[in-house]
Amino acid sequence: MFDSFPQGVSTRLARPRYHEEYYRTLKSGIGHLNKLERGQHFKERGFASWEAFASGHWDKALSLIEERRDAYAQQVEEVDRLGVLQRRLRVVEFPVTPYVQWELHVLRLRVEVGDRIRLLDARTIRDIEKHRPVPEVVILGDIAMFEVQYDDDGNAAGANHYTDPELIAETSAGFDELYAQGEEYAAFFDREIAPLPPPAATP
Repeated sequence: MFDSFPQGVSTRLARPRYHEEYYRTLKSGIGHLNKLERGQHFKERGFASWEAFASGHWDKALSLIEERRDAYAQQVEEVDRLGVLQRRLRVVEFPVTPYVQWELHVLRLRVEVGDRIRLLDARTIRDIEKHRPVPEVVILGDIAMFEVQYDDDGNAAGANHYTDPELIAETSAGFDELYAQGEEYAAFFDREIAPLPPPAATP
């Protein structure tokens, strides 16, 4: 699983170009969209809830998440209208980082509006990650795959674009296997995230 990744030939895309290519491919008639998220520390500047979280205002951060409900619902409706099956798998390390604790509250809203998201305890894939973490990837059908890139400060910085069918097929198979191991969102969230106190540290 993921043994060939990232040995395939890729094209590095800056963030605007990545978004352009992503949406072009999404609307091209693909059947499925899979997202695997592995990083535990990111920054989401410009997102009011994240800004509040980063400033140490936990209650405000949680209340501001609701502002995204309509936007997230529209995203789900658009993907459904295109006939694309969208799935997301979020790997979670323990102890849970402050960022992931906040993000899982955001993802809970996405689940409420119809996103198919499962959560996976990183401890269950230690045998897979002996040499490197599983990749942070977005797979669009069988024609495109993006390895999402971040700078040293945790900001989104574009993606590596892969089109090799064999690499995409292998990575997709790996995703399917991990997704099958993932836990339904509500059960994981209620057990592992809801009881946590506000994080003691912020970015």
